[in-house]
Amino acid sequence: MKPEINSTSFGLITVKRKTFGHDILIRLDGQVEKRRKKLSKKFYGTSHKISLTEAKYIYEKGAERLIMGTGQTGYVELSKKAKKYFRKKDCKVKLLPTPKAIKLWNKDKGRVIAMFHVTC
Repeated sequence: MKPEINSTSFGLITVKRKTFGHDILIRLDGQVEKRRKKLSKKFYGTSHKISLTEAKYIYEKGAERLIMGTGQTGYVELSKKAKKYFRKKDCKVKLLPTPKAIKLWNKDKGRVIAMFHVTC
């Protein structure tokens, strides 16, 4: 069951009325988990560029789409290797600033997963 995202503000995201003070992933089964941004930070010195290692962690077998909230002002991007990985898995990626990504998430249907960056 896909959970509804209620709101976001700098540093926060509220999913099913529970507020998280960190970046999150939402899995195909609706489970919310903390993003493992260190998987990218160790390669690029920042969590604003998604590494291949983090892309492999984010991806879930059977996902057709990934909605990525790139932050309140949209700083997060995919590395070239991460883009290639998602293409190889036939998983379409939509990158949008987090407030817009939330709107898309709440109306989207199908086998979709998500990552939301809640700052910058």
